[in-house]
Amino acid sequence: MTQSQAIPLPPPTERRRLREASALTQAQVAERVGVSRRTVRVWETDRAAPRGREGEAYLDLLKSLEGRREHQVHQVLAGDADVTAGQAELEIGAGDDGPVRRQPGRPLTPAQAFDALYAFCAPALVRQTYLLTGRRELARESVERAFEIAWQRWPEVARDRDPAGWVRATAYDFALSPWHRFRPRYRHPEPPPADTGDRLLLDLLLGLTPAQRRTLLLYDGVGLDLPETAAETEATTPVAAHRILLARAAVATRMPTLSDPDDLHRRLAELASAERLRAPAAPAVREGSERRARFWTRAAIAFTVALIGTTALTLRTAPTRYEPPVPPGATVHGVPPPVAPGPLSHKEQKLRDKLRSEPHDGPERLAPQPF
Repeated sequence: MTQSQAIPLPPPTERRRLREASALTQAQVAERVGVSRRTVRVWETDRAAPRGREGEAYLDLLKSLEGRREHQVHQVLAGDADVTAGQAELEIGAGDDGPVRRQPGRPLTPAQAFDALYAFCAPALVRQTYLLTGRRELARESVERAFEIAWQRWPEVARDRDPAGWVRATAYDFALSPWHRFRPRYRHPEPPPADTGDRLLLDLLLGLTPAQRRTLLLYDGVGLDLPETAAETEATTPVAAHRILLARAAVATRMPTLSDPDDLHRRLAELASAERLRAPAAPAVREGSERRARFWTRAAIAFTVALIGTTALTLRTAPTRYEPPVPPGATVHGVPPPVAPGPLSHKEQKLRDKLRSEPHDGPERLAPQPF
């Protein structure tokens, strides 16, 4: 009997989907099954198959998650219970007044779906971005800006196979932008964490290159597998693996207790949770996105009108016929240079006297006579 017949597990992608749909981390699943987080990661990437009692416990957990998922969806469709956004993913939306009850037979509106995604991803994403930048205000701004872009492109994001990953990549790109160093509000460092260990770990993270920091956070913090980490960082798999090894070695050199990836994952989660970082409300993010879109639309219209006016003025004042250019001047030879006025020379005086004394050839001069 083969292993697949003994323990009929769902595909690896379905295992991860069930875990994420129940808002569980790999460490939480590992604690329930009784294995390490690295083992759960291997199971979800299909690099190894669960065996023995651990595999049976893992299968029971997946079945319970799937049963709970179906029960929650049934309750939402029937309108008998409210389900939080973290439990039912995008089946409901979270507004200011709490979870939104879905009416039977009615699909979610775009605003409700966006609010559900925001409630599911924003709190954890703010903490992740704080580990990426070491700045609380920049972390909140990056997440808010990422969701504003997501709301502007909601048809594209809603059809993406991983909307949470789309928003996460956008927030990370904005947070790691080098232009923030020129902004006055981010020129000075923020107060470090109060705990000495947290302060040391944050300094170690910020001492890594941005690419190494982002790769380490995605792999050991978020829990993505290596191919997904490489894809999100736009690198090849060997390059991503090399960055992870370098980042782990740098952390283990200063903090030997974090040489184990499971311990590093736990400390990253503790450091992110130590700071009370809150994201703004989802309706405020949607309103800010619409306000920004209106501003840039009006700016584009104003620029277009100014361009049309400038073009019309140019056409109005431009010449209507061809005027050849004036050719450059040519040097004329044989012309004596002009003489400046002044006293006559002796030779010029003799010539003048001669002209005055001798009669002129030709007709006599005409002199006017009075009547």
